[in-house]
Amino acid sequence: ERERERDDDEDDYGINMTADTAAAAASGSLIALIGDEDTVTGFLLAGAGHKDFRQNTNFLIVDSKMTTKMIETTFLGFTQREDVAIIVIAQNVANEIRHLIERYDKAIPAILEIP
Repeated sequence: ERERERDDDEDDYGINMTADTAAAAASGSLIALIGDEDTVTGFLLAGAGHKDFRQNTNFLIVDSKMTTKMIETTFLGFTQREDVAIIVIAQNVANEIRHLIERYDKAIPAILEIP
């Protein structure tokens, strides 16, 4: 049997990765979280939380006191961070900033809405 030649852009699983995607995966990128307390806490307990030396975190817990402007600012901040590969956002929160999500067109960080 002949083995298929590996493309330089493919990872070990045969997935074709762009340079940005490969760089993000190799750099140990983070998952950013925006959601209600229970959702974010679950991810934090699973080890997804991070705080850098400037005390910046990779999560935002949205409660009834949180303004839409605060959510928008955090979302835009996560999209600009080079260490964030995926932004996980609760669907009910995403609905509040739908106009920003609709305009977002980059592959990295990817946006994942969860129920």
